[in-house]
Amino acid sequence: MDRTPSKPRAALWMSGWLLLMLFVAIAGRETLRELNVFQVMEVRSVIGFLWLLPILYFNGGFTAMKTARPMTHLTRNLVHYISQIGWFFALTLIPLSQLVSIEFTMPIWIAIMAAIFLGEKMTVWKITAIVLGLIGVVVIVRPSAGAVNLGQLVALGAAFGFGISITMIKSLTRTESALKIIFWMIIVQSVAGFVPALYFWQWPSAYVWVWLVVIAFCGTFSHFCMARAMLYADATVVVPMDFLRVPLSAAIGWLLYAERLDIFTVLGAVLILAGNMLNLRSPGAAPTRATA
Repeated sequence: MDRTPSKPRAALWMSGWLLLMLFVAIAGRETLRELNVFQVMEVRSVIGFLWLLPILYFNGGFTAMKTARPMTHLTRNLVHYISQIGWFFALTLIPLSQLVSIEFTMPIWIAIMAAIFLGEKMTVWKITAIVLGLIGVVVIVRPSAGAVNLGQLVALGAAFGFGISITMIKSLTRTESALKIIFWMIIVQSVAGFVPALYFWQWPSAYVWVWLVVIAFCGTFSHFCMARAMLYADATVVVPMDFLRVPLSAAIGWLLYAERLDIFTVLGAVLILAGNMLNLRSPGAAPTRATA
């Protein structure tokens, strides 16, 4: 597998992540009108596994999914599972725009953990990209002042957990394929959520089944895109690209739901784009081939 560092390739895979995560947010809100969050997560994992089976077949089957790092997979996926439960739960408590803005504290945790545990360098360009992105998010969302409620606290905890999860993905990509990372994510999360989902189970309506399939497909392959992006660039390069999800969400709200697109949204989008362009064009050391 080619592991040569490439920011354009990382940006291409992150585009897939962005698109799929936008669908997850829409589908998540629709399904949670009817189902418990544990059931949504379990059905997502089971259907996601079915999506993955043909790809497994053409890539060596289950034998090829053997790993020498089971504890890393287990830890990463339990952290991610808890964080995802928190994210979906927060989606029912606070507005989507507020949830996304809090979620974007995630790059702060990733930058710190990647520097400490993965040895990634924090350059001026990376710091600038993160700062501009965060400012852009605040400008767009303009969170209101007041006491922090339960939804905000849960969203903040989920963002911290996602930061740990993504940092561990970067570590795993040094030895594991993107397919193997996704396979173990589905297995661990299916087992972890089976009992809670069974306890809260109710049969979904035909309308919700459609959205469950959307969540399963997008939730599964968004992580494949993220893992592939991490293969070609540092976590602190890849993750600031995710800031684009905020202006894209605003654009979807305007197009589909006639939500007002004001000057603050435009200004925030410009700041986010500027940060990402600086990050992608920043000078650095000559690329070297990463070792497996």
